[in-house]
Amino acid sequence: MVRDAGATKQRLLDAATAEFAQHGIAGARVDRIARAADSNKAMIYSYFGSKDALFDAVFAAVVVSTVEAAKFDPSDLPGYAGRLFDSFERDPRISRLTTWYQLERPDGAALQTLVVSNEARIDRLREARESGLLPRRYSPVELLTLVRSIAMSWSLVSPEIGAVATGHLRARRREVVVESVRLLLT
Repeated sequence: MVRDAGATKQRLLDAATAEFAQHGIAGARVDRIARAADSNKAMIYSYFGSKDALFDAVFAAVVVSTVEAAKFDPSDLPGYAGRLFDSFERDPRISRLTTWYQLERPDGAALQTLVVSNEARIDRLREARESGLLPRRYSPVELLTLVRSIAMSWSLVSPEIGAVATGHLRARRREVVVESVRLLLT
């Protein structure tokens, strides 16, 4: 029987995405990932080298797909925030993986995928700011941080606020995100 290396690698990434989202980096187990992917631990180490490198591959893929789906546009930051919100709503694993990354890698080596993605968006924000398209009261880094935080805000509410906000329909939550970013730019 001929094995499809690409398919095996993708199954491992899919299984690892679920495992890391549920348990974080420290809590994830390579044996569970291998079992869920119908593979073995040796393949994880062969393809990725380590559990940490597997997380990096998972998180980089999530970042790339999220950024591509949200279509960053510095001339329409409220729309961008809405599209980011849509990504977080569509796949709650995105915010879970982001949170695990921030908790477990606060001082770790920067992921090159994140560095490149952030630099590109910051450069575009800088250009838009210099051309007068965006207000000058926030630096490009501050603006990107604020927009991202607002877009992610509903996926990070505490259970207590979540229980009170059960009547907030998805459309209303999205509207709040878009309007908040719009107000930020006035």
